[in-house]
Amino acid sequence: MRPIGLVDGRLIDLNENVVPMEDRGHQFGDGIYEVTRVYNGRCFALKQHMDRAYRSLRELRIPATYTFDELKGFHELLIKESGITEGAIYMQITRGVAPRAHGFPENVVPRLTMSIRPTASNTALKEGGAKGLFVPDERWLRCDIKSINLLGNILGKQRAKEAGCFEGIQVRGEYVTEGTSSNFFVIKDEVLWTHPAHPVSNLILKGVTRTIIMEEILPSLGLTVVEKPFTPAFAKSADEAFICGTNSEVIPIISLDGAPVGSGQVGPITRKIQAAYEAIIDRECGRK
Repeated sequence: MRPIGLVDGRLIDLNENVVPMEDRGHQFGDGIYEVTRVYNGRCFALKQHMDRAYRSLRELRIPATYTFDELKGFHELLIKESGITEGAIYMQITRGVAPRAHGFPENVVPRLTMSIRPTASNTALKEGGAKGLFVPDERWLRCDIKSINLLGNILGKQRAKEAGCFEGIQVRGEYVTEGTSSNFFVIKDEVLWTHPAHPVSNLILKGVTRTIIMEEILPSLGLTVVEKPFTPAFAKSADEAFICGTNSEVIPIISLDGAPVGSGQVGPITRKIQAAYEAIIDRECGRK
């Protein structure tokens, strides 16, 4: 079992130097990415991730040079050759390699790089909950695109880390948007609240895990969801809160800015959502 990479269809060792000096991803952050989890040797929600990748490419006007079947094949090849059955695959597509100039270059071919690594378990956080810290949302205004420009996210994550918190919960103006690497929900009076996503708003990423929860889990639990901006004060008054994402899955947030959320313990609705999400992974990836 070993982490390996792939560049434009060619398998590589991760120590190999493969990024040209004038790759626009390297110089401008001109590209998109996706992360897909691997469970039991199978990709989870791969179609949803690749559909979002194609949308991000369209929004940035980067040509799509690989079909879904080709990208699926690359994911499966990485799993097979690495021997990793529990991990994550990172996929990045940049506009390509060209002399440095801000405008789009002509006759340039997008560049695909991928890697697979084992993933550490979030079991303790999923069971016991995590701390969140409100941080300023300093990102650009197209948060609906999964761009490789992540400096605002990094700064927010570091603020949270230095405060002893797992996640930074971003605030733009008066309203909470999302986590630095996750979507954010609060539960108050048995109603779930979350910031609206595309096409209503460009201020958060329409997460794949978020979509699964909202479309496949909440209706089956008979829960009402409100997609509407809310303030940090409202979040602090909630009964429960949680973040979700491809790597984090569903992690309860039991405190915000040092104050307990609700009872300060993982709530019953969050537990139901966690169990339902695990069941979906089990079905799709043949676990258990």
